[in-house]
Amino acid sequence: MGITRLPLSDFMALSLHHPVLDVRSPSEYQHAHIPSAISFPLFTDEERKIVGTAYKQESKQKAIKWGLQFFGTRMATMVEAAEEIIVQHLLVNKEFSPNGKHKILVHCWRGGMRSAGVAWLLDLYGFEVYTLAGGYKVYRNWVLQQFNLAYSFRMIGGCTGSGKTPLIQLLQKQGLAAIDLEGIAAHKGSAFGNLGMPPQPSQEMFENILAGELHKFSQSTTPPAIWLEDESQRIGNLNIPGPIFAQMRSSPLYFLEIPFEERLQHIIRDYGVFSQDLLIATITRIQKRLGGLETKLAIQHMQDNQLADCFRILLKYYDKYYLGSLHNLRPATAADIIPVSIEKVDVENNYRVLLSAVKS
Repeated sequence: MGITRLPLSDFMALSLHHPVLDVRSPSEYQHAHIPSAISFPLFTDEERKIVGTAYKQESKQKAIKWGLQFFGTRMATMVEAAEEIIVQHLLVNKEFSPNGKHKILVHCWRGGMRSAGVAWLLDLYGFEVYTLAGGYKVYRNWVLQQFNLAYSFRMIGGCTGSGKTPLIQLLQKQGLAAIDLEGIAAHKGSAFGNLGMPPQPSQEMFENILAGELHKFSQSTTPPAIWLEDESQRIGNLNIPGPIFAQMRSSPLYFLEIPFEERLQHIIRDYGVFSQDLLIATITRIQKRLGGLETKLAIQHMQDNQLADCFRILLKYYDKYYLGSLHNLRPATAADIIPVSIEKVDVENNYRVLLSAVKS
């Protein structure tokens, strides 16, 4: 049947419809991977270390012998695992191969012995196997290249509590070009941004997902303008790639002008559900920026269950911080800031008002 070695563009095109097996070690996969890939390690982390040490300190032949010793004991298990992956893929996608030959894609770090070994086994068993020339390393180079391309962005701005992220998510649901940066980063941006969120991905994984989202919208002959939320370059522990952030700061920005008290109520609904201890610990972390007196007052209000008074202090701080960065970080040549006056944080209504503002 044979094994087909593909360049990245062909490999990624096939990956849209067929399973991708990442045969690197579990820790390599955990750190970052092609977003659609499934972890299918040839070696455990410890085994990879043994093989690598043998290669460096003894010889290639010694490393191969160690590798075969580890690989040989789990061949049948790996074939069964690949079969299960195919079955799940077929059930989810409702796709069935008329000739019974199921396509499966395999890659390792550099397209070397690990992917070659697994590809040989799966080909021997009867799968139609494709490998990635250059491996994950080639993919990572492609990811970084995406950040140096020119994009058309439309930014959604507004002070804290304006409901910007739900608006981005609604744009996505309506089929418009939009990327939820905070969703990818698993962080809502402020000091409180990790509350109720899963652990953040690695910087590398964040970049991999972002590159894929950007690429998805750049494939048409007339690429659409992509909606993004106006963010600081740093989202939690992650950084928006410099070239992309520079384009964001120069793009037209639709600024949601929503009354302070309405935004305050939205913040209370979002964050008032968390425990008092957790909120106080978060307030304490921004004490240097918030100021000693304001921190003391905010914590006292929190302890007295006066959420509105507590969050009012915090919201004033974040308004001052955001408005300062909004004007200071935009270059003189940046596109306009377009005010969008809205009475309430009502996502459905604000979606309509926003699109109306774009048309006018």
